[in-house]
Amino acid sequence: MSTSDLPEPIDERRSWTRYLPLAALVVAMAAVFASGGHRLLSLETIVLYRDRLQALVEEYGPVAILVYSATYVTVVTLSVPGAAVLTVLGGFLFGWLFGGAVAALSATLGAIFVFLIARTSLGDILIRRAGRRLQSLAEGFREDAFSYLLFLRLLPIMPFWLTNLACALFGVRTKTFALATLMGVLPASFTFATAGAGLDSVIGAQKASFEACRAAGGPECALSFSLTSVLTPQIIAALAALGVLSLIPVVLRRVRRGKRVAPASRPI
Repeated sequence: MSTSDLPEPIDERRSWTRYLPLAALVVAMAAVFASGGHRLLSLETIVLYRDRLQALVEEYGPVAILVYSATYVTVVTLSVPGAAVLTVLGGFLFGWLFGGAVAALSATLGAIFVFLIARTSLGDILIRRAGRRLQSLAEGFREDAFSYLLFLRLLPIMPFWLTNLACALFGVRTKTFALATLMGVLPASFTFATAGAGLDSVIGAQKASFEACRAAGGPECALSFSLTSVLTPQIIAALAALGVLSLIPVVLRRVRRGKRVAPASRPI
């Protein structure tokens, strides 16, 4: 891996202003969680405000789309749980195709913001101060960054925000990060958006039942629909298969490298 692929070194004595974006991000995250704003990202919110949300989309059109996208980008940037709910909402309000596309683009843009903030504030310092073992791991990840990142996006075995930070600290190129993230989130985005597009009739029944329960003073009023019901075993298997396919280039590269080294290592 050439040194040109790494982020340009930054003088650690440089002004503390380099940490301002990271500080602002942390403060904003703390404010959201302290205010309880993250609790608004739920299926109950969609049910309770269904009519109002639909009316806003009909009234404001493109502006509503921009507000939705900006909200999605902010949620991902602040690493607030609820992106899946927003994707369902996108499908519900804008249809599975357009809603899924806007959700995927917004998720990618939010991830890029986190990536750039972390890389600018901390990335080069942590890599230079890391031990040889971590530096070797970073070099190995960068070598096949697209395949590894695509795998992590298709099968989120690591939290979305943690993958963003890891890529920033490992010095992954921005173009590679953006493309692999977009391709990796598309399948899940369209899956949840498709579920959202079919929610209208379900929400109508759920809202009536939910409000009747609350009016009767029921102690455990809740929605029977959950995001886990969207991820059927078939969908999970499909995402797993795509994840495995994304690692084929890595395996082939390792095999070819082993074949080149093997003849030279044979005793005469």
